[in-house]
Formats: sequence, C-alpha cells, structure tokens
Amino acid sequence: MADRIEVFDRQLLRQRRERAAATLDAHDFLFAEVATRLVDRLSDIRRDFPHALDLGCHTGFVAQAVKHLPAGKIGALVQADLSPRMAATARDQTGLPAIAADEEFLPFGDASFDLIISCASLHHVNDLPGALVQIQRALKPDGVFLAALFGGATLTELRQAWLAAETAQEGGASPRVAPFADLRDAADLLQRAGFALPVADSDTITVTYDNPLKLMADLRGMGETNALIERRRTPTRRATLMAAVEHYMAQFAGGDGRAPATFQIIYLTGWAPAAGQPQALRPGSATTRLADALDAFEQPAGEKTGPH
Repeated sequence: MADRIEVFDRQLLRQRRERAAATLDAHDFLFAEVATRLVDRLSDIRRDFPHALDLGCHTGFVAQAVKHLPAGKIGALVQADLSPRMAATARDQTGLPAIAADEEFLPFGDASFDLIISCASLHHVNDLPGALVQIQRALKPDGVFLAALFGGATLTELRQAWLAAETAQEGGASPRVAPFADLRDAADLLQRAGFALPVADSDTITVTYDNPLKLMADLRGMGETNALIERRRTPTRRATLMAAVEHYMAQFAGGDGRAPATFQIIYLTGWAPAAGQPQALRPGSATTRLADALDAFEQPAGEKTGPH
C-alpha cells in the first residue's frame, strides 16, 4: 500500500455519483448505449451464467440490457456501485439486489461468480491492475470477465480546448480530463492479472452538441467531471471558460455548426484460468500455412516480385 499511486479522488467521485443518481436519467444516453453494446458481446458467448455481478452498475443499465437475452442466460444478478445512492436506485429500478462496493476493495470471496461485467466504471480506479486481480479471483474457474471503459481518445476535443484556453488566459494549464487507458496496454493488463485468453478492442462513439457547455452539463449530470487529485481547486474564471468554448467550436465544430465529443470505448474480455481451456500455440509451431487457408500466394519477406 505504501507504493500505491493515487490519481483519482475516490471520495469526491463517490460524492459526485451520489448527487448524479437522482437525475442520471436525464444524462444516461452514453451509459445505456455502452451497456447495450457490452451485452451484445455477451450474447455471442455460448454458455449460461448462473451467478453474475454488475460491477459499477450506476442505476442499472446492464440489468436493463440483459432483459433482452434469452431466458436463463443470466441467472442471479447482483449489482454493485461505489455510490450507495446509485446502488439503491439500481435496486429500485430493476428489482434486483444491489450493494455499495468499491471496485478497489471488492467484498466478495474467491470463486463467487460465473460472470463479472462492468460498464463504464473502471476508468476511475487508481490501481487498475490490482482491481483486475481481485476480479479474476472473484470468478469461478472458467468464469468470464467482460468490461467496457473509456479509452485514451475520450474527450480529446475537450482536453485540447481547455489546454489552449488556460495557456492563453492564465499562462499555464491544469489537468482537466482524466488520463484514460490505452488500448495497447489493455490486453497486457488482463494477462498480468492472471486472465486466460485476454482480448481487448475498441470502438468510438461520437456525440454532437450545439454548444460545448451542454457537453460539460452532461458530464456533470453523469457524475463524470474532473476527479483528479491534482485538479485545480479554485473556481474557473469565466474568461477561461468562454475561451475554452470558443476554441472548441473554432477547432472542432462540423459544417453543421455542432460540436463533436469523442468517446473511445475499450472492451476487455478475459477468462478465469481453468483446466481444459484452449491454449495459444508456441510461436513457430503451426502445422498449416495461412496462405493455404486463404488460397493466396505467399511471398517470403524481403523478396520482390514483378519487374525489377
């Protein structure tokens, strides 16, 4: 614990989620969309999950999405969120059990679940590798972990607008947008945490606004405003805010005059180790040529074809 790096103020994050819980339904479009895409991926896994955990449930988006899966695909689903009010709202809206739990200190025993799914919550964890280790331990052998979290390209327009505005207005910049995960490192994190068959991929959701101020209002309503420990602690100057809006529109507005906001969604899939799982072959041990499978011509590296 002495070496633990604190990037996010988890207490502040909990407080913001507590405030956001009451009105999240007015700002929940992104969470609902990501939950739908995440559960679509779950439908491709040909097995049932008697005991499942929705980790970072917000107000129950995953529970709503799994209603569209075939009967019996998900058995008992437990919801958990850092915010007690979020968890209570999820319980009331879905009729399923929900508890307050911190992703950094999971209160579940080893081998408790067949499935752990997390929708747009793990990007605010200080020790993501440590959280993944706890998640892997909470899965039964051959259990599945499926998650979606914001990636490094998320809110790139807002990040650049604030940087330009603060530099111009105040002679320096403070951290405004969180340092989200990088896709290149995501699968490696799963492997380090002990998951078998780790896979990471991403897609992009672009939302447009008629004004960047409405984007900022949505982020506030989602409980997703700046929770960095190194955040600026003094109120933002109005001139700086207006400069950020002006830069945002000047640099990023489309031909329709609307401001785009990029959300990169990284998807993680991993399996708890179990006997009998498929294993990756040793490099160079393949017995079938890819060119034969594709009915294609194989050109050795470094060789040229055609006229010289």
